[in-house]
Amino acid sequence: MAPQVRFFDRLKFVGDGEVYQTRAAAEAKKGQYESQGFETQLVEQEDTFSLYTRRVVKEVKVEGEPPPG
Repeated sequence: MAPQVRFFDRLKFVGDGEVYQTRAAAEAKKGQYESQGFETQLVEQEDTFSLYTRRVVKEVKVEGEPPPG
């Protein structure tokens, strides 16, 4: 299954691929993601919940020599 993508306030979020049966389970996972630096969106659909996350890359580490040019 391909990752689900949704936009919230024109920002791209990717679904974590899980379907949570209770709000409590979704909120617990949401807290884990946020403690790792992710932004989250919780969506209720019928009787289930889905989480969408995003994280902005703040630093890129490049290893090795640059190509000749």
